[in-house]
Amino acid sequence: MNILFAASELSPYAKTGGLGDVLAALPATLRERGHSVSCVLPLYRGLLEKLPGARLTDLELSIPLGAATLTAKVWHAVTETGVPLFLIQRDEYYDRGQLYGTSGGDYTDNSSRFIFFSKAVVELARHLDPVPQLLHLHDWQTALVPALVRARGLPFKTVYTIHNLAYQGNFWGLDFDLTNLPGEYFSAPGVEFYDHLNCMKGGITLAHQITTVSPRYAEEIQTEAFGCGLNRVLGEHRHKLTGILNGVDYQVWNPKDDPLTAAPFHSGSLKGKAACKDALLNEFKLPPGDAPIFGCITRLAWQKGVDLIRAIMEPLLAEEARVVILGSGEPQFEEYFRTLAARHPGKVGVRIGFDEKLAHQIVAGSDFFLMPSLYEPCGLTQMYSLRYGTLPIVHETGGLADSVEDYQPDPSLGGGGGTGFVFRPYSPAPFLDACTRALRLYRHKAELLRIRRQAMKREFSWDRSAAAYEEVYTRALKA
Repeated sequence: MNILFAASELSPYAKTGGLGDVLAALPATLRERGHSVSCVLPLYRGLLEKLPGARLTDLELSIPLGAATLTAKVWHAVTETGVPLFLIQRDEYYDRGQLYGTSGGDYTDNSSRFIFFSKAVVELARHLDPVPQLLHLHDWQTALVPALVRARGLPFKTVYTIHNLAYQGNFWGLDFDLTNLPGEYFSAPGVEFYDHLNCMKGGITLAHQITTVSPRYAEEIQTEAFGCGLNRVLGEHRHKLTGILNGVDYQVWNPKDDPLTAAPFHSGSLKGKAACKDALLNEFKLPPGDAPIFGCITRLAWQKGVDLIRAIMEPLLAEEARVVILGSGEPQFEEYFRTLAARHPGKVGVRIGFDEKLAHQIVAGSDFFLMPSLYEPCGLTQMYSLRYGTLPIVHETGGLADSVEDYQPDPSLGGGGGTGFVFRPYSPAPFLDACTRALRLYRHKAELLRIRRQAMKREFSWDRSAAAYEEVYTRALKA
């Protein structure tokens, strides 16, 4: 198949979350499986420095945007995984310090920025040789592409992936004029939602196939609790909705040869994990010792369950436990964790911000990984931690429920199954109970070693995910 991926992020060039990781791994895997794959991304500030082989093409796109007509230059590069990458240059839209906004909020012209980008994707696809059969679109920033394709009667089939339903690209109705779509598209079967332009709704209703990033999340978003207002729309289109769990790039996340950690280890020999634990304690200036480490790498926001972490910290620290946290986000949470570290020197380490090397050190050196998200479409860090023998403690939701099996000791069998600790419902008491169960396991070293090895053997390869996407693509081509 010939597939063009369009998204607003692609790691390591432009990334704020898991979307960038997916766009780095899935196209590369499909290419290895014999497909012709390319990607298109806005030309953000600093990208050309990260892509030294990039060149400006002769192609200049003419894009109507309401009453105006704007142009876009097109650059061509190749990613570090060998995938062709096209970059859409329009400096007034993309030459900015951040992808979507500042600490003060989203950019006020995000509707114009990404309506323009969606139109550029369609125009680029028309000019490619050979012309792609499929356009694979991701999140709200490219969700208008299916409408643009259908309105113009273009031959492309479209697959639309929802990475996080909470971010929908919802703008006031007057912005519909920027789409230049026929008026009938501003309706219930199209992009209109309560008199607003809702980009994601348009992707759901008008794409030939829809996917989301875990089977559990595909079910959850059809409910009122997790549907973010679009549950009925998704229910109407469930016949073309598929949940596919994201994969892990084991070339990057593999304790056997991770250059960012203190020592290598694998399921057959975990001696190196002890060295990684010592290095992690040293990094946070915590005293050495055998107490279990609970690690956490997160965006400090309500969705990530930070309120639950805050609620259980004092009773958890009253036990022989240590906690290390890496993340940034809401000021109230940043201040809380700074204060917590000052109040518990020697037991709590906090780093506000993000550091790729430190993220690998936390995953490798911790004993348990805290991920109590209120909702989690997929999540990747819990899968990373499984490969490193760091047992995840997760809320039973979305991709967390799909990837972590709850440990339940079975005395009659001399041991239990499971790869981590799963709790429900979403409240402090069940979360603290899961952490207490983890502490109990930690005291039984032989059983802990067995469960770690069990967790490290879990496989979440992108090959498995890519095969599932191939089935979706086949259904789209038959639509």
